[in-house]
Amino acid sequence: MELTAEQLKQFDGSDSSKPLYVALKGRIFDVTAGKSFYGPGGAYCMFAGKDASRALAKMSKNEEDISPSLDDLSEKEMGVLNDWENKFQAKYPVVGRVV
Repeated sequence: MELTAEQLKQFDGSDSSKPLYVALKGRIFDVTAGKSFYGPGGAYCMFAGKDASRALAKMSKNEEDISPSLDDLSEKEMGVLNDWENKFQAKYPVVGRVV
């Protein structure tokens, strides 16, 4: 499945009949199983329906960091992002990619 960033926004938890998706490095993960974290009111709800690569790399929940941009990330931040990617891969199915 391929979704644009705009289409991905539909999967942010605002419609409980749809799954919850979070993208990381352009890959879309179905995080519905982690609804308590990524669903409305969850600690990471701001990432749902978005590519959260930059924010996860920077360990940030700031709106301006919730972006697919990897520009100017440090080597350490890229390592953090890779750790997040490994956690997601172990826990959640990949359902598509952002185009």
